[in-house]
Amino acid sequence: MKVKRAGKYGFCSGVRVADIKVKRFAGKGGRGAILGQVVHNERVVEEMERLGVRTVHALEEVREPVVVFSAHGVPPSFHDRAKSLGLEILDTTCKFVYDIHKESRKALAAGAHLVFIGDPNHREVLGYTHDLDPACYHIVHSAEQARAVDWSVYPSVKIFYQTTLNAEEYEEVARVVERANPDTSRADTICYATKENQEAARLLAEDPEVERILVIGGKHSANTRHLNEICSRYKPSRLIQGAEDLDAAWLRGVRCVGLTAGASTPDYVVEEVERRLLELAGC
Repeated sequence: MKVKRAGKYGFCSGVRVADIKVKRFAGKGGRGAILGQVVHNERVVEEMERLGVRTVHALEEVREPVVVFSAHGVPPSFHDRAKSLGLEILDTTCKFVYDIHKESRKALAAGAHLVFIGDPNHREVLGYTHDLDPACYHIVHSAEQARAVDWSVYPSVKIFYQTTLNAEEYEEVARVVERANPDTSRADTICYATKENQEAARLLAEDPEVERILVIGGKHSANTRHLNEICSRYKPSRLIQGAEDLDAAWLRGVRCVGLTAGASTPDYVVEEVERRLLELAGC
């Protein structure tokens, strides 16, 4: 069996920085708790817990002196809440996420109505909208949802994408808004690493030598799911968390497997999957 990796895959810069910050903090004996997963990858979360940095789901659950804000970011008010609880903050928010916070506030101050295209339950999107008046924004995830809103009532509209989306898939959602309100503009908010990973995954899936594709990443990772959606348009594809999820029967008779990985997947997990693939093939 031959294994081909995508030209670009795995950790983005934001996730890599978050991972380094928390490991450096723990390595110096720091005691802290992460509000939600530091990144959407179960292996990374397990690793953090072994280092003594556990995951909590509310600020009130933090018993350590430091709270870690994840790469996905938090609502601005959470910084004040943490301080009011006497907590120090280790902020690992991705700089691209911070850019959206800043640009959305600027658009709001200019009188625009905000549209966030993405998952309303994703922590990144919740971070943008939690502190806002519900009257000043919408979250939409489909063209049908967009058509249900009368966008013409707003003087202007500003569109923001969740950074981990495949923008091409949501083009029609944005166009619905633009057709209804000509004074609509878009912010360029798709993470460059997300774009590169998606394009590399598409090229891998189009490779005639590749027969099946494995997409490696966390089950809660939006960008990993999108990679799997892209690959599955071209070849049989499966999303796995690691080598333990490999199905020998699904790979039987396959001569070339393509590998790609989400932006929150460590390099060592990709290495483990490739080693296990070659073992299954008897190489």
